[in-house]
Amino acid sequence: MLKQWDNNHDYHSFANSDEVKVNHLSLSLTTNFETKQLTGQVELTLEYINSQATELWLDTRDLTITAVLSAAGEALEYCLDKQNDTLGQRLNIQLATATTHVVIHYHTSPQAQGLQWLTPEQTSGKQLPFLFSQSQPINARSWIPLQDTPKARITFDAVINVPQGMRAVMSAMNDASAELNGVFTFTMEKPMPTHLLAVAVGDIAFGELGARTGVYAEPEMLAAAVAEFEDTESMVAVAESLLGPYQWGRYDMLVLPPSFPFGGMENPRLAFMTPTLIAGDKSLVSTVAHELAHSWTGNLVSNATWRDLWLNEGFTTYFTNRIVEAVYGKELAELEVVLENGRLQEAISATPIAQQTLPANMQDQDPNEAFNRFTYDKASMFVHDLEKRLGREAFDKFLFDYVQAFAFEAITTETFIDYAKQTLLKQHSDKITETELLQWVYGEGMPSWFVAPTSNSLVKVTMALRAFDDGAAASSLMTQGWRVHHWQYFLNNLPEQVSHQALSDLDYTFEFTQSTNAEIAFDWFRVAVRNRYQSVLPYVEAYLIKIGRGKFVKPLYAELVSAGFAVDAKQIYAKAREGYHPSIAVMLDQQLLK
Repeated sequence: MLKQWDNNHDYHSFANSDEVKVNHLSLSLTTNFETKQLTGQVELTLEYINSQATELWLDTRDLTITAVLSAAGEALEYCLDKQNDTLGQRLNIQLATATTHVVIHYHTSPQAQGLQWLTPEQTSGKQLPFLFSQSQPINARSWIPLQDTPKARITFDAVINVPQGMRAVMSAMNDASAELNGVFTFTMEKPMPTHLLAVAVGDIAFGELGARTGVYAEPEMLAAAVAEFEDTESMVAVAESLLGPYQWGRYDMLVLPPSFPFGGMENPRLAFMTPTLIAGDKSLVSTVAHELAHSWTGNLVSNATWRDLWLNEGFTTYFTNRIVEAVYGKELAELEVVLENGRLQEAISATPIAQQTLPANMQDQDPNEAFNRFTYDKASMFVHDLEKRLGREAFDKFLFDYVQAFAFEAITTETFIDYAKQTLLKQHSDKITETELLQWVYGEGMPSWFVAPTSNSLVKVTMALRAFDDGAAASSLMTQGWRVHHWQYFLNNLPEQVSHQALSDLDYTFEFTQSTNAEIAFDWFRVAVRNRYQSVLPYVEAYLIKIGRGKFVKPLYAELVSAGFAVDAKQIYAKAREGYHPSIAVMLDQQLLK
């Protein structure tokens, strides 16, 4: 019998936000790189949904609470519940009569999953340490006691104290000209989900990209980052033409050290980016477009629970493709959709059918598991299908109206379905039926009418694959003018089994093992490891030690184990683990240290 879930309830938060809502945070924190802790206080501004409420329930994980006070300074009774391995602990606070502000004094743990403390040796400059946060999905609670649910949007202000000579930046309005005097102040006046709270501290410089866009990075990385991301202002203009005015004032980015676990993180006003995007040829900047697109689909209209993640990632993945098409051309946009579908088909073959729906039914699991190819790529294919059915002009109107209708709100899958019934299905009943809509959203696998995307640009790659499979030498393949995406398609569509002689021929001709493009190196290493081509192992080790991006490291370790290199995988992990973000290390511990 299937378990019945309340689709409006956030199973990954203890917060009683339906009773008492925290709508503003005032943070005052001091960074201590020696103890690897943030110490200070947060003042919570409360809104009573139920005027009779007498308790405030907050999310925490590995926080030490030293005092809980009313705004008048009176001590409030509080207790922490038993630790839950995934969710942390509930902090129960007894509310005094008419208390509208609660002040919590606390400090974080050196092991906080939402914070990574890097030594100077782990940075580009090698002189100063570095701190950065990663709050999504439920790690904000490891550095702030709060209602850590996307349902409860907040505004915030903050004072961050850091060592002299270092810069602090946050997901708020940043002042690139601020003195490095050890004190930084921030304000975010627009309500945002708590998983978008972000902070970073280090040797950070700024480069301007446009009137409202710029990039922060370590000084050694700045020039390359500015060159790679120079089209960002154009991307903002394209995005606005599709979904309306950019609502957050500025769109700045921060290029983090290589241990950052994601390609990017859409923190408003300060998107975090992995340095693996800096390939020198703008070939991987669609991630910039993706994080920018989240400014509308994800930050402006957001998921109410992690089950509803597809509303963020599916629409954003589609929207990314539209930005890429407008800025870089139709060929690149088509190639990216084909590669996207390739990732999806790989996941379909490896995932139980019950988990192949758009809603990520992970209510009793770690919400990190919701970030999969179905919430991203299947959801994107659904949105592409809507565009194809309605025609671009009609679909663009639907998408624009949808974003305006739910701006600054968190919605569930069912909210979207209800909205689509009132708009999409009424206005375009000849193009899509309710049955087809529901099949896309709740159906397992792909709908029977789904047609895989194609690109004429891949004909030459398919011909090269056939020739190589028939025994042609790598040097004879016609690869002139190939983009990174062509090479990715080539590597991802090689036969499961390739001889060592053929692999050696490919590597000698195209120098895949030495590739400085993180995506190409990753795809090549998977092929080589799968076929036990052991000469790549030292390079795989160097790659896994240097890069901490989950998209790369988790599959590569899995490939090593599957190919019979479990001992090697564990030895590499022992060397690399210290450089990984805690949220990635937690998952890899389960994978490799069982």
